[in-house]
Amino acid sequence: MLIHALGWPVMESFATFGSLAHRPVPPDAMRRFNDLVGQRIATRKPVAYLLGEAWLQGVRFVVDERVIVPRSFIAELLPQALEPWLEAEPRRVADICTGSGCLGILAALRWPQARVLCTDISADALKVAEANLRLHRLSDRVELLHSDLLDAIPTPPAGQGIDLLLCNPPYVNAAAMRTLPQEYQHEPALALAGGIDGMDLVRRLLVDAPRVLAPLGIVVVEIGHERAHFEAAFPRLPVIWLPTSAGHDSVFLVQAAGLREAA
Repeated sequence: MLIHALGWPVMESFATFGSLAHRPVPPDAMRRFNDLVGQRIATRKPVAYLLGEAWLQGVRFVVDERVIVPRSFIAELLPQALEPWLEAEPRRVADICTGSGCLGILAALRWPQARVLCTDISADALKVAEANLRLHRLSDRVELLHSDLLDAIPTPPAGQGIDLLLCNPPYVNAAAMRTLPQEYQHEPALALAGGIDGMDLVRRLLVDAPRVLAPLGIVVVEIGHERAHFEAAFPRLPVIWLPTSAGHDSVFLVQAAGLREAA
């Protein structure tokens, strides 16, 4: 908040903060900072909403209360961790439940030759995603689609389809939704609540995914702290748990062949 109030470039300021720490704070910046702190205390709004921006993997995204704050563990995996599971660089990538568009944009930046499709059921969220596409000049390579999960995605011709499907769906179970800290209550419940066990949208996604996947496509899904509920819902599905900063049980990968066999 202080860096924002000072008008300094965020990432550069973090990198050189030691040399900046002794610079005086002008009175007008101090007033802006105190106002932000006051809003944070009074409203418990996430800082990203107060600033109108959030950073994920060093990339800036425009955000407001139409989308959840970008924070997906999947973002940690995009630079390198998925390569062993990809037959080649993906040509077609999909980011389902895209929200601000952050994962789709990070994927487009990671694989410059890929075409990326971002879907969301919320028309308001897609407006935020559109602003982020303009910010990163990716409107020519990233498509936005208003869709309930995969419903609006046409079935591709045989042998084609999505090479990499990413999804950070609503997965918070009903009991956890009732005890969320006040900060999360500023976020759209549509983007958080996943039903009684948190798996409502995950079930639908995995049932329909084989229809849109390429023969060697993979699906990467974040489920937060819901691994026990996931394994109860899918006891025989052959998934690989990917390591992230949250541990080894927040993000799983499943291959198209495994989904088809389990169907």
